[in-house]
Amino acid sequence: MVPIKQQARWIRAFRWLHRKLALALFVFFLLIAVSGLLLGIKKHSGLLAPTQKGVSAGPSGWLPVDSLAKMAAAYLRDSIGANLSTELDRIDSRPDKGIAKFVYKGHYWGLQLDCTTGALLLTEKRKSDFIEDLHDGSLLDDIIGTSDEQIKVGYTVVMGLSLMLLILSGISVLTFAAAKAI
Repeated sequence: MVPIKQQARWIRAFRWLHRKLALALFVFFLLIAVSGLLLGIKKHSGLLAPTQKGVSAGPSGWLPVDSLAKMAAAYLRDSIGANLSTELDRIDSRPDKGIAKFVYKGHYWGLQLDCTTGALLLTEKRKSDFIEDLHDGSLLDDIIGTSDEQIKVGYTVVMGLSLMLLILSGISVLTFAAAKAI
């Protein structure tokens, strides 16, 4: 059995650590919580544009992907801005809907094209992508221009370890307090 004075010292140390860490990281944990909540309800809150429906639901009659990508780049320059980057981040193909979503690097604009006709179905400002970048720290990598997501990885590691430390220090304080009460 650990002497009561030793238990009291441990409780004070864990409370001090818990309080200092929580105060130092409060804004970051709040940001992660709010952005995580928004990402969890993005389909039901208007943060994510609805997926449009194309002419055909099967890829047999679709235009080639490179042709669709060139059309999407032209639509982006013509309808949103000639100075925007046309470097693709990803193409999200939806065979059941007959569309492809084109998402670009360097900005949050996206396009949905009919895969059969190449017609522009939707131009969207991808709010959910911005919130995701805010949530995981990628936004700082984009602003500073780091390669290989160093800030995102560092931010994730620091916040994950801090949260585990807060949980462990909170449990330790509760455990010592409960043992003292017995």
